Amino acid sequence: MIKRTLRGSLGLFFRLRRWALLAGLISCSNSLMAEDRLYLFTQNYPPLHASKSGEDFAHSGEQIEGVCSDMVKTVLSRTDYDYVMKMRSWSYSFRWVQGRENHAVFCTARTNEREELFQWVGPLMSLRWTLFAAPDSDIELASLEDAKDLRIGGYKGDVMSEYLEGKGFNMTMSLSGDLNVRRLTLGQIDLWVADALMGPLVAKQNFGIGGLRPVLEFKETPLYLAFSRNTDSEIVAGVRNAFREAVEAGELRQIIEQKH
Repeated sequence: MIKRTLRGSLGLFFRLRRWALLAGLISCSNSLMAEDRLYLFTQNYPPLHASKSGEDFAHSGEQIEGVCSDMVKTVLSRTDYDYVMKMRSWSYSFRWVQGRENHAVFCTARTNEREELFQWVGPLMSLRWTLFAAPDSDIELASLEDAKDLRIGGYKGDVMSEYLEGKGFNMTMSLSGDLNVRRLTLGQIDLWVADALMGPLVAKQNFGIGGLRPVLEFKETPLYLAFSRNTDSEIVAGVRNAFREAVEAGELRQIIEQKH
C-alpha cells in the first residue's frame, strides 16, 4: 500500500515536472518571438505613406500604402521578422521609437543632427527640398536667402521645416504638412516647403489644388528606415541584408516606377 502510494506520488511529481518544463519552453519561445517582433511607425504623407481610410492614423500594415511604405514591406518580406506597422503624427512617431527596443521610424531623412539617434537602413529614396508658391503668386527666388523675409509654412518634426527654422527663416508650423496647401492658397503663408514630388500630389489629391509653383529646389537628402539605438544590432544587420537583396533584385526601383 505504501509502495503503491509512493510510486503514485513519484509519477505525479515527474508528470508535473514535465508539464512545468514544457510550459517553460513555450513561454521562452513566445518571449523570443515577442522580442523579435518589430514595431514600425510612420506618418500620413502621400504618396510616400497614406492610410487607406484617408485618416491620419492606422493600426496595421494592411491599412497603410504608398511608395516608401511598400518599399519597407518589400524589404521586411525578405526577413523572418514579424512586424507591426502603425501610422501616427510624425512628431509622435519620431519621439516614440527612440529608447525602445525593436522600434523604427520610416521614411526619415538622415542628417548630421540625427546620425547618432538611430541605426540606419537604406537609402530607400531621396527627399527633394522645394519651396512652393501659390498658382497665382509672382514670387521668384534666385537663392534660398531671397526667402528670408517671406512666411514659410512647415510642420513640427519635419526635417525641412526644422532646417529652415534653425537657419532663422520665418516659419509658421502646423501639426500636419498638408494643411499648408490650404494656408498657401488662402494667403496665410507665402511659401510652402515640401518634397518636389509629394507637394503637388498632396495638393491635388487632398484639396484638388493644381498648378503649385516650385520656385526653388535647394537641397536633397536620402530617406531611410531608422531603428532605435536600443534595437539589437543583429536584427538591424538582417534587415540591411534584406535591403541589399531587394535593391539587387530591382524590387525597390520597380515600386517607384509603378507609382509614377
